[in-house]
Amino acid sequence: MKAVVLAAGLGTRLAPLTQKTPKALATIGSKTLLEIVLRRLAAAGVDGFAVNVFHKADDIERFLRQHKNFGFDIRISREKTLLNTGGGLKKAAPLIGEGRPFFVHNVDVVSDIDLNVLYQSHLQSGALATLAVQNRVSSRRLLFGPDGRLRGRAPNAAGATPADKASVALAFCGISVVSPELLERMTETGAFSLSDAYVRIAAEGGDLRGFRCDGAYWQDVGTTEKLEQARQSAQTAD
Repeated sequence: MKAVVLAAGLGTRLAPLTQKTPKALATIGSKTLLEIVLRRLAAAGVDGFAVNVFHKADDIERFLRQHKNFGFDIRISREKTLLNTGGGLKKAAPLIGEGRPFFVHNVDVVSDIDLNVLYQSHLQSGALATLAVQNRVSSRRLLFGPDGRLRGRAPNAAGATPADKASVALAFCGISVVSPELLERMTETGAFSLSDAYVRIAAEGGDLRGFRCDGAYWQDVGTTEKLEQARQSAQTAD
């Protein structure tokens, strides 16, 4: 089983920390965000990774060398210009050489979502992609039908009710399982959003599904405030 970890972002919302440290190397306790994600995926059975890098790429590569890749096969997808999540995935995916479904995980997401169940759900549905989603407040929710299939974007207002009463608005958690066939349908080039590509492919009839994980812990650590919240949660758990 393989995974692509998206770690190339500038981390501007984590400034001034990210002026000296790449977002992927921000820490919770004694571990970096990158290590937390790698070990979570490895515990689910992942034995090979592609990690995309851009901002302070040398620091991330040096970190991985110093830790001898944690015993995993880790390949680096170095970006000359920032490609966003979709472009980053499209460039990095060939490095894992995987003919089977694989994980895509944002480096700035900390969770205890059951990755094994997510993966098995994807295999059982035969979908092009399965997105971990939760019923929580977000300004960028997606719409899913009663069958679990992605139907589009929800209204922009965080608490707005979808016009389509049969659909439910859910927030994407930045963790997916993707089948190789999805990459063939990603016709976008350059820098583009992965969630935008998901929505387009779904609108064209592609089968993309939501995996509900409402009870799981999830934290986006893309801002200084949210990083501190995750640190406090980790201390409480200890």
